[in-house]
Amino acid sequence: MRAAPEAEARRRRTRYPVTLAVAIGCYELAAITGMFFLTNHVGTVVQVLLWIVHGVVLILLIEKLGATESALSAALFITIVSAMCVHVIGMARDDLTVQHRGERVSATVVKEWLDPPQGRKGQLSHYRLEHQDGTRVPGPDMQTTSDLYDVGQVLTVIEDPEGELGPRTPGQADPTAELLGAGALALAALVAVGWTAWRGSDTAGRRDARKAATSEHKVRAEQEEKLREALRTCPPDRHGYIKLRSEDYPALSQQQAARIAWETGLRAEAWGNQGSWRFKETVVEEVPLD
Repeated sequence: MRAAPEAEARRRRTRYPVTLAVAIGCYELAAITGMFFLTNHVGTVVQVLLWIVHGVVLILLIEKLGATESALSAALFITIVSAMCVHVIGMARDDLTVQHRGERVSATVVKEWLDPPQGRKGQLSHYRLEHQDGTRVPGPDMQTTSDLYDVGQVLTVIEDPEGELGPRTPGQADPTAELLGAGALALAALVAVGWTAWRGSDTAGRRDARKAATSEHKVRAEQEEKLREALRTCPPDRHGYIKLRSEDYPALSQQQAARIAWETGLRAEAWGNQGSWRFKETVVEEVPLD
């Protein structure tokens, strides 16, 4: 009778982390989407504060999964990966915007320069571009991660007529790499949520197993003491047997009861018990101890 409630409790414990992990995953995707749309509407300080709040919420949710020891590191990893994902999506959005409203033109490199060296940080190359008629290409100067072009070189670029975004070569305006990178980062965040759910479930399972083992040991010890007391105090029947109901000792087997009786100088009868346990100094057929 007791196995059914315990099995149902295990099923509930299994369903709860899965449901919570799915909810956290949906919340994480919603946070990435929301921060993406807020990027151009709030300042950097506000964005940092929002990411901090997001990280704190993640810690609280992950702790509910049971992974209390790794909640801080997991939340930090997920928050950093999510922020990187938003940044990469922003780069892809700029590329898509340039492709959508941009115009292909021929431009000449009239000036180039590198960022000042800053330790091991990579230096961006900057290029000032002009149309063939001498007018400047609108928007910020074009940037590349390496020195690809020289002054006087003629390039085919996509310019933003509104001047909000810098010109890009057709290859630079392809958002495929950024979209794949953003997808990989979002997947990494979701995998981290799943890992914490598994970690919390595993920890909870071990904790429940320890509790169950402790509880079982305690119950068995109590029933062993109860059996010893019964063997000392219960009067024998007219055949000289001390007769006890086995259902009063569900945590003990007949062999365990026989060993306890042997310690008190009695033997357990293996024949003709009819659902009960019978003990006597001399029996017809003794219950084996091993």
